[in-house]
Order: sequence, then structure tokens, then C-alpha cells
Amino acid sequence: MAKSRGGGGPSSPGGRSLAGTRESLADPGGDELSSLGSDSEINGGGPEERRVDKFGFIVGSRGAEGTLEEVPLEVLRQRESKWLDMLNNWDKWMAKKHKKIRLRCQKGIPPSLRGRAWQYLSGSKVKLEQNMGKFDELDLLTGDPKWLDVIERDLHRQFPFHEMFVSRGGHGQQDLFRVLKAYTLYRPEEGYCQAQAPIAAVLLMHMPAEEAIQLDGQILFSLLHKVSPVAYKHLSKQKIDPILYMTEWFMCAFSRTLPWSSVLRVWDMFFCEGVKIIFRVGLVLLKHTLGSSDKLKSCQGQYETMERLRALSPKIMQEAFLVQEVIELPVTERQIEREHLIQLKKWRETHGELQCKSPPRLHGAKAISEAEPAPRKALEPVPSIIVSPGPAPVPKARKSKEKSREKGPASPANGPGAEGNGAPGTTRELLHPQVSPHHQSKESLSSRESEDTYL
Repeated sequence: MAKSRGGGGPSSPGGRSLAGTRESLADPGGDELSSLGSDSEINGGGPEERRVDKFGFIVGSRGAEGTLEEVPLEVLRQRESKWLDMLNNWDKWMAKKHKKIRLRCQKGIPPSLRGRAWQYLSGSKVKLEQNMGKFDELDLLTGDPKWLDVIERDLHRQFPFHEMFVSRGGHGQQDLFRVLKAYTLYRPEEGYCQAQAPIAAVLLMHMPAEEAIQLDGQILFSLLHKVSPVAYKHLSKQKIDPILYMTEWFMCAFSRTLPWSSVLRVWDMFFCEGVKIIFRVGLVLLKHTLGSSDKLKSCQGQYETMERLRALSPKIMQEAFLVQEVIELPVTERQIEREHLIQLKKWRETHGELQCKSPPRLHGAKAISEAEPAPRKALEPVPSIIVSPGPAPVPKARKSKEKSREKGPASPANGPGAEGNGAPGTTRELLHPQVSPHHQSKESLSSRESEDTYL
């Protein structure tokens, strides 16, 4: 988790600046992993009184999940190894083995590497390198007061039962404030809307801070006609506008709708394959909620239908079931784009031109990668931990020469003081030359593996 720095934010109830400083967020004598303890003390409870699940939600809260399908440890380690290989050779994999990346995203990205993988899939890794220092620059600015006030009021609503956001003025809320404030400065024409907060909060759980809904509703509804005619007919008969049930789904990317394990799996696929995943999830939920005459028996009116859509069945939101249904649903990028053009034409006929013209959709990591202007610097992750190389293997011919030298008289070049006198061309330097960090591929991979897997 990135530590906060100053930026003119509002104050927490305890009197701390919400924007914070790097010093105020970290205990001088401890590491930043201990921040939960200090956050807990703000609310009057110690860390020993609080248990969290594997996603960081407080056990017993609404966000916590019950029994989960656990991936066997051996399988998880194999997946981590495969993902490390992909991330360390990302451009090659994206160019030649994109289908393999998609399949591995559908299986689920290992939790220890999810943050890094999302950065690569979304293209934010490249953007970060192209705009080095931009976030810090925005972070130091004060920001527009009209947005800061709204952002501050929304902070405590974002996953209040997650260990990162449980405390008012805690490190999670401070980082969330910084990210949302920076976005209003980066895109002042867009400003802030409430749906940005849960999206930013989910991203902050996995990586440091440094990184037209009505039209979509009509596209979703039109696609539903092909996927589930029964559900389409029922919603049409009840005259329920898509915006009534899909706004939170789409604007929050299901982060406020699905169980957390399902949210992460959906986001894994979304970052890889693009917006079609969001449409597919919405269609699956509608199909399995309203897609048969039996299901409609308890949804005779508009009110009953809306209540059913607000309280979806846990079965259809269960991770394994939902992911499989999403993968198998035959809705393609081409269908979405075709429907987009149809609905855009209808919109213009009835409402005129759109006030806000968005850039074209980029359907997934492949399209984002190809849209990057060439040439660009290849992604080469720098190892966080450098393991010093072991002794270089000595050829047999050199070994025999060394033995003969040891038996013979000492010469000035290889005498007792030669090794430590710094003279160039000594035997030690010839046999064990300095290895640059960029050439320690095996060592850096193993060290990065240990860092990403176990921290």
C-alpha cells in the first residue's frame, strides 16, 4: 500500500489531515503493515479483537464471505510461476500468446500477483512509465473545493467493513481521497461522481495509489432479447427501464453487487477481455433471475420484479457458477459494437447529439496494447531484490592452469597481494566478473517470485 503525502485535504475526526503526509501514516519504528493496528486504535479496538477473511473483510460483517472454494496450494504455486513468467515477458506473450493469457485470466489470477497483472492488462503500467511523477505532482495540488467536499462525504461509504477502510482518517481512506482528488485535477471536465469511489477502492486494495450509462442500458436490454427472450418480454411488459437496475452494476463494475470472490474473478476477465465481460455478467444475472416462467411466478408486478433484482440469488452469484456462465455466453465485441451504433442512432433521433463524446471502446488488453503508439519502451520489470550470483563455473582447462600455478612460484600477477590490490585483469576478476543486475535473469525472477508470492 502506498503511503500518503501532503495535498490539502480535509481533516479526520481525530484532527489528522486526510491528505496526510508520509511521516504521519507510518510509525517511525514500525512497518506499514502495522497500520491496521493504529487504525483500530482510532476506533477504540485493538487488532487482536478483529479477525478478517482472506480478502481483508472483517469476519461476521456483510462483506465477509462464508465457505469458499479453495484452490489447492500446489495448483496456486504453479499458477503463480506461470504468471511470473508472463509478467516478466509481457510484450512477447501479448503479441504471440494472447489466447493463453485470456484462458489464465478466466481461471483466476493468483491473489499475490493480481495487482501487478491488472496494471499490465489495463495498460496502466505503460501509462505510469510515460507519466512518471504525474501523480505526485497532482497530489501536491489543493484541488477544487466543490469536489473535495463531496469526496470526503463519500469516503466512509466505501467498503466500511474492509480492514483498509474501517477507520475514518485511516490510511485506506487517505489514499482513496488522494486518488479521487488527483483524478478531478487530471480530468477537470469530468470531475467526480460517486461511482468512481468503489472502483478506486477496489484498485487500492491490490496496488499502490500511484496508478454514458443510459446508452449502455439500452445496449444491454437489446442484447437480452437474444440471450433470454422471456426476461426481455417480462421487463418490457412491466416497463422497467434498464437504468433502474443496471446503473450500479455497470458504474461500479459489480463491486457493490457480487460476493467478493466473484468480483475479483469478474475483474480479472474484465481487464483482459474488456467491456463485453460487464455486459455478459449483467445478462447472466438477468437470465437466471427472470429467464423462466417458474422464476416469474413471484414477480407479477413492477415492485416485485425490482425487489428480485435488488436481492439476487446467492446461487447465481457464486464464483464458479457465474464465471462458467459468463465464459459460455455467446456475446462478442462485434455484437456490442453493432448494437452500440444502432442505439446511438436512435438516441440522436430522439435526444440529439451526446453532450459528452467518449473515446472509442478498447476491448481488452490486446486492443489497449495495440493502441499504444509505436515505438514505445518494452516493459522490463526491474527486480526489487537482487540476489548476488554464485561462483561462476570454471572451465576444466582453467582449473588445470590454476593448479599448476598453485604448485609453481608466485608471480607478481598472481602473488599473495594481487587479489586485494585492485589491479585489473587479476585471476579473480577474470574468473568472477561483476554481473550487472540486468543480466541476473534467473536470480531476479526467483527473488521477485518470493516477493510477490509471500508478501
